[in-house]
Amino acid sequence: MKATCIFHDRKDYPDGAIAELTIWQVPEPVPGSAHGLKYSLFYGYPGRRLVGYDNERGKGDHRHIDGREEPFAFTTVEVLIADFVADVRKFRGDV
Repeated sequence: MKATCIFHDRKDYPDGAIAELTIWQVPEPVPGSAHGLKYSLFYGYPGRRLVGYDNERGKGDHRHIDGREEPFAFTTVEVLIADFVADVRKFRGDV
């Protein structure tokens, strides 16, 4: 079984920022993660990530906030997306 995309969404903001979220179901956990999902959530500008959540092979679940990388405790897809959206809103001043 190959990876299957189970969610994809993209929003282009008037100021040129992009939010793009992609989540795949994978046949076995990505090394470093304990669940069957691979995900990449991005907010920023072309060539400049401000907020990112992913589970890169070997690193496990983590997030990038304005150049800093820190662990992220994955629980559910809903919490993953909610946390990402909250961080994007902070950067955009929408809170």
